[in-house]
Formats: sequence, C-alpha cells, structure tokens
Amino acid sequence: MSDVLTGLPTRADLLLRASSRTGADRPALIVGSTKLRYADLDGAVDRCAAVLHTRFGAAGAVVAIGAELHPDVVVAYHGALRSGNLALPVVPLLREQQLQYVLGTSGARAAFVGPAQYRRLRRVLKGLPELELVVVLGQGAESTDREGPHFVELLDGAGNVEPPEHPAQPDDPAALHFTSGTTGMPKAVVLSHRNVTVNAVQTARAHGLGPDSVSLVHFPSYHPMHMNAAIAAGAAQVLVPGPDPAEAVEEARRRGVTHFYSLPARLTQLAAYPRLSELTLPAAHMIASGGSALAPAVATALGDHFGLPVVQGYGLAETSPLTHFDRPGDPRPGSVGAPVEGTGHRVVSLDDGRVLPTGESGEIQVRGPQVMLGYLDQGITSVVDADGWLSTGDVGRTDEDGRLFLTDRLKDVFKCDNWLVSPSEIENALAEDPAVADSVVLDRPHPVSGAVAHAVLVLAGDAGADSNSGIDADEADRAVARLNERLPYYKRVHTHEVVGQIPRSPNGKIPRRELRASFHAGLDGGSTMVILVNKFILTAAPEEFEKVFEASSVYMRGRPGFIDHTLVRSLSNPNIYTNIARWEDAAAHLQVIQSEGFQEHIRDLAAVAKAEPELHTVVSHVARG
Repeated sequence: MSDVLTGLPTRADLLLRASSRTGADRPALIVGSTKLRYADLDGAVDRCAAVLHTRFGAAGAVVAIGAELHPDVVVAYHGALRSGNLALPVVPLLREQQLQYVLGTSGARAAFVGPAQYRRLRRVLKGLPELELVVVLGQGAESTDREGPHFVELLDGAGNVEPPEHPAQPDDPAALHFTSGTTGMPKAVVLSHRNVTVNAVQTARAHGLGPDSVSLVHFPSYHPMHMNAAIAAGAAQVLVPGPDPAEAVEEARRRGVTHFYSLPARLTQLAAYPRLSELTLPAAHMIASGGSALAPAVATALGDHFGLPVVQGYGLAETSPLTHFDRPGDPRPGSVGAPVEGTGHRVVSLDDGRVLPTGESGEIQVRGPQVMLGYLDQGITSVVDADGWLSTGDVGRTDEDGRLFLTDRLKDVFKCDNWLVSPSEIENALAEDPAVADSVVLDRPHPVSGAVAHAVLVLAGDAGADSNSGIDADEADRAVARLNERLPYYKRVHTHEVVGQIPRSPNGKIPRRELRASFHAGLDGGSTMVILVNKFILTAAPEEFEKVFEASSVYMRGRPGFIDHTLVRSLSNPNIYTNIARWEDAAAHLQVIQSEGFQEHIRDLAAVAKAEPELHTVVSHVARG
C-alpha cells in the first residue's frame, strides 16, 4: 500500500496554497454568475488569516463557520487554519438550542455565519460569553439586520497583508467536527492538520478528481470533505444552493460537470422526476451519494438513465470523514466500497471482539492516518484502541473483494437464536412491498430465542387511515406474510401493529431508542410514557426566564400526548432550573417538538437560558404507602 503522506504539506491550509501556485488562473469556485480563481481564493484566505491572527493570535481559538454553500465558507475555514486557530464547521440549519450547545461546548470565540443563522444566533448570544466576534457571511445579508460586521467588510479592512506564519506540525489540532448525536449528545471531534490533509488527498484519489475535473455539490450544507478534496486536486467546484435536483442537473450539464454530488433524498426525488428523460449529464464520470444509505433501486434507475456509475461511500466525523468509497468503474449497489488509500478495515465479533471472516456481520473497525486525535472533552471514553483501530459503532460485513456492506447501528441490532438481526435490513425489505408506506422494526424479548422482530407499519394509500380497522389488520397480515416468505427464520417478523405515521426527526431519522424503550415498557405492563428532563442554566434574570417558560408551558399543556410537568429551582444555585415533563409516548413528544409553534417558544427560551434536554424512561416508581 502506497504512503498517502508522501509529499503532502504539513498544514492543511497549504493544500490551497499549492493548488494556487500550480494553477493560479484556474477556476476554483463557481456559484451562479460568480467565479473565483485559485489565486483569488488564496489571497482572500491570507486576508482572513491576518484578521483572525490579529484578533486571536495563533493560540488555537475556535472559529465556528456556518457551512452554507458559499465561497465565503472556504475562505473562513482555511483562514482559520492559516491563522493558527481551529475551524469548526456548523450545520446552517441548527436551531437556537443546538447552536448554543455547539458553540458553547466548543468554546467558540468567533462565529462566521449566514444571515438566517445569524438571526438565530443573536437570540442566544447572552448564553455564549466566550463568543467575541460574530461575522455575517454571504452577499445576502442586509446591514439593517445585523450588529456584527459583514465578511466582505472584514476582509476589505485587512487590505493587502502578508499572511501570518506559525509553526504548526502535522499532528497539531486544525479543526473540530461534531458527531451527528444519534446515540447521545453530539461530541466534538478534534482533527489534526495531518487528518484533514491526508483525507482530502485520499478522497480526491478515490473519486478520481484532478485539475481538469469539475465537481458539483448539491447539498444543503458545505462539508469540508467536498471542499478540501477539490482543493487538493486543483479542481473547479460548482455550488448549487437551491434544493431542486433537476435544476442542479441542468447546471451540471451547462458547466460540463464531471463529478455530481448529492443526497439520497434528492437523488430519490430526481429518479421520480416526471421529465427525467429530458435530463442529461454528458460530461459526468459519476454520481456520488452521501449522508446516508442510498436505496439500490434508486442507484440502478439513475445509473441506467444517465449511463453513469452511481456510487456511495462511508465515513464518520472521527475519520475526517472518508474511509470507504465504491469503485466508479465497477460499482456494486448496496456497498459503500473498499477502504480508501492507506486505510485498513475489519469486522469483529460483538461478543468477544475476535476478527470475523468474510461474509459474517459484526462491528466495523477502521484504522488509518485520517483517524482523529480524540474528543475535545477528554472525559469521553476513546473509541480508538492502542493499535489505532477505531470502533465505529456500525455493524456490517465485507465480501470477497474487500467491499464493505453496512447493516445497522450497533445499538439497534439484536440476536435471535444467536443470529445477528438488523432492523434496517427488515425495514428495507418491507419498503419493497407496495402495501407498506413506512415501517420501523424493534426487538421483542422472547423466552426461547432471546429476541424476535416486531414491526410497526404504516400502510400505503387509504388503508393506513384507520389503524383500528379490520381492513388494516388483513392488509398488514398479508404484507408480513409476503415478507416472511423471503426471509430466513431468525429475521422473520413475529408480531406487528399498524399506526398512522412513524415519528422522524427533521433530517428523516427514526428516534429508535425512544420508540424501543416505550415499546419494551409497554410489554412489561408499564407505560410507554417518556420523560423529558431539561436543565436550564439562566442567562437572564429569573423573573424573565419564568415568564418565558410559562408561555411555553401553556403551549405544551395543550398538545396531544402531554401528561404533566414540574419546574424546580436549585437551592444551591438559583440560576439553575430543571423541568420534568411526562409524555404519553416518544411519538407524541417528537411530533410536538417538530411543530413550528414549539420552535417559536424554543427561540424565546434560548434567549434567556442555556438548555440541556434529555429523554428518559421509567425504570421504577415507588409511591408512599
């Protein structure tokens, strides 16, 4: 295996410097009518670095950057690195509470954000005392709608300056990246200059990017992986902020795009586009999907239409992120591909950690130069062992060609008669049945087998309108029977129920832990009730907080599924309050927190307190006899 580190610069920001020197006049970024050359981009990064270095020195201050699809994001990210400080990409759609958590946990001292995110950030500034500098990115910000400076003004004020020099080493921290938080509160991952630089080159090579490539990014946010891979290759990058996949394809055709990047949801929408037959990608070499699993049927449909490989990869925040990518010249639907250059992988037993042979499912472990330095919170247990193997928490298997197939999250799988069962595999099989619109599969305790599959079904069409009807029951019985005929005995669904809808988070994920806990509690004869324990640390006067909280409480008391709540105040610290709220089940709670009315109250609460919410289930209850 070749040494992916050979000849690479010691600092991540020097990837841009190298591409600028070898191709100063080549286009680097294209957004609509705006086109930046590599020389323009590198010069802007110098000015940004000078501003940050003047303000913070090179002491590793955290610079949060709202990851809009805009050239300013590239300048801010690499400016932070070049100044000797840390870049922290922030998802631009974060709500006030989440934004406050990410900036507060990281100790961010500067925040460069888009106009919409700035408006949300402004409501929680009192709870972020370490935040000194707030700057508005992009050309759409209005001067009357901000207090902080605009990014363009900040750079103009720097003038023509010499970039700061700092003696960063490859293993010095360069960037932070928060995990998705699907198994708890998001964790801040610390990445080194080596991590960022190596993974940019690994990604560029795996994707086949070069100086003549033109990539198009059609994501709701700008991920450093796409940004840095294109920069490492000296490629042009087209950014398409709008959500319409057909418009993105048309832009790709006009620009001669060679690499088309998008989300599974948008590619699924594209595959169903009524005028798909009119769309072409004549210069493209591949369509790449990222963020979550792409259905094989969608990949096949788009591949057949465009005559292109439709491929996907795999990675984590802890691995900078890419570890695997499918082979564009030989794609295999359902696989995330082989490890990228310099990366090892293995699958280990969930029982005893032994390495499993090809074809057997277990936990995926990876090792390589892109594996993180660690977590910002040193109290969090490391997932990297002494030999450098990172335990991903994902379950999968490899085939004879070394390709990886993902199965599920480790905390979601269960065993039936010692066979490993993946709920996602069963859900994917149910999705192929035209009678099933949606499903979630949970483990049901079994006295002999340990656990068996229980399916919660949403039926297609009008059948799912009344979950108590005999028609529903008959249709569900037939769908489960069809499913079980295709599955080995240990994966078969033993029990099922029909519901009107399955709760999902705003990004489409199922709150599986909460649903599982409620389901198990009901089986034990208890309530499916969930309890929200929310700790508030005040950033305003107690009277102001209590007034805002009461307005929120009135709203919540009128929502379906609400049982009761108790607000308590700490006797030792009067600026700490805790609210304990009971809901009938996880589905009712999730439906309410996704409502716009709730979000309005959250915005008001975030302006007067920092919140730390967490869902719980009842383990035991003792009443005075």
